[in-house]
Amino acid sequence: MAVALAGQQSATQSAQQQAIPDAPSAAPSPIFSGIAPGKGTVPDAPKPANENQIPQAAKPAVPDDNPGPPPDLPAPGEAPQYILRTNVNFVQVPFTVKDKKGNLVYGLTWRDVRVYENNLRQDPKVFLVDPLPLSIALVIDQSLPYNVMEKVNSSLGALPGAFTPQDEVAVFTYNNGTKKQTDFTGSQSARLPAILERSKSKGREVDLYDNSGPLAQTTTINGRQFDANTSPRRNQQGMTLTIPKEQHTLNDAILAAAEELSTRPKDRRRMIYVISDGKEYGSNAKFAEVRRYLQTNQISVWGTLVGDSAAWGLGWIEKFHMPLMMQDNILPKYVNSTGGTLYSEWRQRAIEDSFAEIGRTMRAQYTIGYYSKNFMDGKYRSIEVRVLRPNLTVTAKEGFIPSLRDARENTPTRVR
Repeated sequence: MAVALAGQQSATQSAQQQAIPDAPSAAPSPIFSGIAPGKGTVPDAPKPANENQIPQAAKPAVPDDNPGPPPDLPAPGEAPQYILRTNVNFVQVPFTVKDKKGNLVYGLTWRDVRVYENNLRQDPKVFLVDPLPLSIALVIDQSLPYNVMEKVNSSLGALPGAFTPQDEVAVFTYNNGTKKQTDFTGSQSARLPAILERSKSKGREVDLYDNSGPLAQTTTINGRQFDANTSPRRNQQGMTLTIPKEQHTLNDAILAAAEELSTRPKDRRRMIYVISDGKEYGSNAKFAEVRRYLQTNQISVWGTLVGDSAAWGLGWIEKFHMPLMMQDNILPKYVNSTGGTLYSEWRQRAIEDSFAEIGRTMRAQYTIGYYSKNFMDGKYRSIEVRVLRPNLTVTAKEGFIPSLRDARENTPTRVR
């Protein structure tokens, strides 16, 4: 009886405790589970496969830092645009016009000009008289005789004045090899005069050799010629001196400059400006290979000829090239085949004046463009530009070699 009464009293007390409205619950409310201060709610944890396994909270999603490019949406009221790419056989031909006295001729119009490709007249679509920005690769010959090199060194300070602020210049030098002094830099920057100062050289000593007769021999000991010079090419078993060959790697220097120019944009005029005596010997590249590269990449060669090659009448017998002998002046071949201009100067003041004249001629060029009807097959095509005015001389490149890369570099056409 007493046990029953005690159990009834304990049940009554527990019922009274549950009836109290403001009493806190012993277990936390499920409403606030997964909430942390300052972090907000946490996604529901996945249900464990095993009932005895303790559930773990899911990791928050990592935000995407790279949402991707914005969508290309058309303007309000316009339909979306589509890009059609096609190969366009567009050819640009820069040319220079001079009168009998060598003065530049201005004021020509498209009606005065005719252009021919493989002796077939073409229909011009573009005719420009405005000067384009220039990309110039300057090539300086350091294998000149010391007296000629002094004139070139003294005249290099006047070279930046021949260019405009829109032009860019890269400098190359060569002797028995090619060296790039600097990449393309602004023609009016402070860097270019410093590079030109660094590009100066002492030149080459002019030695006189005689490998025949008694004067060609030195002391002979035990049947062997002995020379005080310990160079291997001087001390040998022969009884005559071996004359060292000169190295003039002009082909390699022009090719290195052309490879650097081929990376410049198509809207700039690509030019190589050479200051040299034109001698070529010892290059790995051949003239035909370099000329083809120039004609393929639309590069013209300009130059100032110095030394004996610049003086009329000097070295005329050497102009008759013998096989396996040094080319005494190969620079005019590059200039004529690419449509450039060559000035021959002997004095220092004349060399400085040629810089200004070259710069003025570069910006006085006309440009005529047409669409070639032939396929870009990589074959050589001759070009001729004629002016319908008497007593005028036209200077343009002899031809070009089309490439598919030039066709792909044309601006894509957008249609709606």
